[in-house]
Amino acid sequence: MRALCWLAGLSCLPLLAVTVAGEKSEVIVSVGDLSPQFEAIDELGNVFKSADRVGKKIVVVYFYPADLTGACTKQACGYRDRCEELAQSGAEIVGISGDSAANHALFRKVHALNFALLPDENGKIAGTFGVPLRDGDSISWSVEGEEKRLTRGVTAARWTFIIGLDGRIVHKNTSVDPAEDSRNVLEAVRQLAASTR
Repeated sequence: MRALCWLAGLSCLPLLAVTVAGEKSEVIVSVGDLSPQFEAIDELGNVFKSADRVGKKIVVVYFYPADLTGACTKQACGYRDRCEELAQSGAEIVGISGDSAANHALFRKVHALNFALLPDENGKIAGTFGVPLRDGDSISWSVEGEEKRLTRGVTAARWTFIIGLDGRIVHKNTSVDPAEDSRNVLEAVRQLAASTR
């Protein structure tokens, strides 16, 4: 399993402590561990439960700082453009940030995103994966000539995980290059799919 991360040129280092509102949590999720289970209402109002997907598909979970910002948009659009190829290899993508479902809906609309975006405004899901968090923030975005303020509850580090069919973490990257993330993940997913045939 660690070879899969190495082949994709990605980090498989253990996760660091998570800090939320000044409190430290020693959550560590490593390659080979069972994935934490999580659920949330996505940007379309649908309930997303990891338990309904893990075991049926390879699940790509990527945490990112904020909707509609430069690097996060580049990363999301990479997944959008490779979504079909990932699906053909048996994978489903889910993006998670501290933004609200309404922010996610706008992000989806503006960039024609084609995968689930989950709000994690209090950092609970990120915390179960050991993803470092810092305080939330807000950005301004012009929508149809009207200035909107998008506020997020927390800001997660940019980390990516792949959950295998057995429910275990088979890949994690704690040093994500947003422009290359989807390409690296597609390569890792293809290798994983080939090894399970």
